Amino acid sequence: MRQYNPSKRILVTGGAGFLGSHLCDRLIAAGHDVLCVDNFFTGTKRNIEHLLPSPQFELMRHDVTFPLYVEVDEIFNLACPASPIHYQHDPVQTTKTSVHGAINMLGLAKRVRAKILQASTSEVYGDPEIHPQVEQYWGRVNPIGIRSCYDEGKRCAETLFFDYHRQHKLRIKVARIFNTYGPRMHTNDGRVVSNFIVQALRGQDITIYGDGSQTRSFCYVDDLIEAMLRLMATGDDFPGPVNIGNPGEFSMLELAEKVIELTGSRSKLVRMPLPADDPKQRRPDISLAQEHLGGWTPRTQLDEGLGKTIAYFDQLLSGTQAA
Repeated sequence: MRQYNPSKRILVTGGAGFLGSHLCDRLIAAGHDVLCVDNFFTGTKRNIEHLLPSPQFELMRHDVTFPLYVEVDEIFNLACPASPIHYQHDPVQTTKTSVHGAINMLGLAKRVRAKILQASTSEVYGDPEIHPQVEQYWGRVNPIGIRSCYDEGKRCAETLFFDYHRQHKLRIKVARIFNTYGPRMHTNDGRVVSNFIVQALRGQDITIYGDGSQTRSFCYVDDLIEAMLRLMATGDDFPGPVNIGNPGEFSMLELAEKVIELTGSRSKLVRMPLPADDPKQRRPDISLAQEHLGGWTPRTQLDEGLGKTIAYFDQLLSGTQAA
């Protein structure tokens, strides 16, 4: 294997998406050569167009459910629609993306002896019986519900990663990502932060599902990417899984009121029925991340992060680009 330090050849699947594009930014800034792979189902060229002139950046339209033959040193596997609206649009394809995509990327990593990181999710915990969620908890997931294509697909991907690790000595990292927000979120992805902000900026009613008491923890994208980079840099004796997220916990009502305040909107709150299998609580225990990721902890407070995200959507919605 060639000596590639300090510069590496790094593959980012889903690299034109929300998280992937921010990861590509950081990797390019660190001097690495980046191959961004995306099928553009939820990703968009707008997210990475500023990187196209860089000689360190290469863009490839490709679906990870098909094998890929490239030479790389590291792989960040982020390819998968992550919002309910998108992953429920074609649930069979969602499962294929998680499972076949994992098989193909693990096969590639095995061939070229690359280190590989799986972007897993807090959804592997399902509707949890313990709070906050720790990595040792096996979860409470409905295997046949409308969210199962995503939840069980990601759980199966974790299984594959650890079996490749045990059977083939593959160097793996598994990050369980909790709710993350920030610029470049998809306008119509149905996630609560983007939903609330877009509705508030448009002066529309803000949709609260259920009674609004269900909670989430929101991590700003810059903090999340920093943790992913630190995880990839850890030694081979720490494959994960590791929770990455912000342990600050807010109810949907609290978030909606904060968005209305920060946008100066006159939007009203309207209630809709709670979707099936929607978790009532979600908060990460990040003790393991703090221990192994050099004392990493989220630094961006919710008001600051929301301010940056609101500014992004305000510019997007008032511009000439389609929202």
